[in-house]
Amino acid sequence: MDLQETKIGELSCTRFGLGCWAFGGSGWGGQDDEKSLATLTAALEAGITHYDTATAYGDGKSEEVVGQVLKKAGKPVTVASKVDFLETAKEMCEAVDASRERLGCDVIDLYYIHWPKSGVDLRPAMEGLEQCRAAGKIRAVGVSNFSVEQMEEVAQVGTIDAHQFCYNLYWRFAEKDIIPYCREHHIAGVTYSSIAQGLLTGKFGPEKPEFPEGDQRNTNVLFDDAVYPHLHAATEKMKPLAAEAGRELVELAIAWVLQQPGVDIALVGARKPSQLQSNLKAADGEIKPEVFEQLTAISDEAMQHMPADEGNIFRHDP
Repeated sequence: MDLQETKIGELSCTRFGLGCWAFGGSGWGGQDDEKSLATLTAALEAGITHYDTATAYGDGKSEEVVGQVLKKAGKPVTVASKVDFLETAKEMCEAVDASRERLGCDVIDLYYIHWPKSGVDLRPAMEGLEQCRAAGKIRAVGVSNFSVEQMEEVAQVGTIDAHQFCYNLYWRFAEKDIIPYCREHHIAGVTYSSIAQGLLTGKFGPEKPEFPEGDQRNTNVLFDDAVYPHLHAATEKMKPLAAEAGRELVELAIAWVLQQPGVDIALVGARKPSQLQSNLKAADGEIKPEVFEQLTAISDEAMQHMPADEGNIFRHDP
């Protein structure tokens, strides 16, 4: 298994990162802490060295769970966390301190502004993160879900080391301007929802799935009545490609993301060790270029049914 290495600023880590949203217990219909801890332990044993969490994931619960395991890791790992936009540098620094406490660490490797806010000056938040960097509380600074214009604004007062954005076979809007901008300005590209909220596991049937109350997929664009049938049809077209390649579809979906220009890290969530092991198979062996080309062709067709004016899959309007 070749997880490959990449760099974010001066940090080195694997290109396969573990997304830790579900460990917070919110947004995914609940989560068992023992499964979370077992999954994190399995990830460490597998050699994953990049872990992504946020204050918003269970009001800090995910950070606490991640901290329980990673502070005992016994080997170098990079931990990233995030906080939603706060209007002052002081508030951002306080948020960093709160995350450090929950994670149980003196220094957080990478800290993002999770979501921008429209119609306000974004620069004080960036200034706060740069103050934290100068104070040795964080090592690298990132933004998430920012437009090019918003990145240009905060870049006036700081250095963006990474941008985290939604990207998968069914949501490729970042290709228009986000990825080109990041590549031009040497900003690491980190993808979330790399398997399209589970759609690219191929486990869902033709009827739109029903999720537990509180599961964010109930209002997610990918599961809209007008969208889901097209994505399910695309998934069914992809399955024979996976079978012919001797792979599971989820493996191809993750590998496709990782081989796209401008993608440095693909974050993939897992709620239990067995899911993690399935996802990690994406790093096993070679996949023929023509398989990726066929996946892209199916993706091109599916993207024609995606509502570009939504802005993000969560319909989040900060």
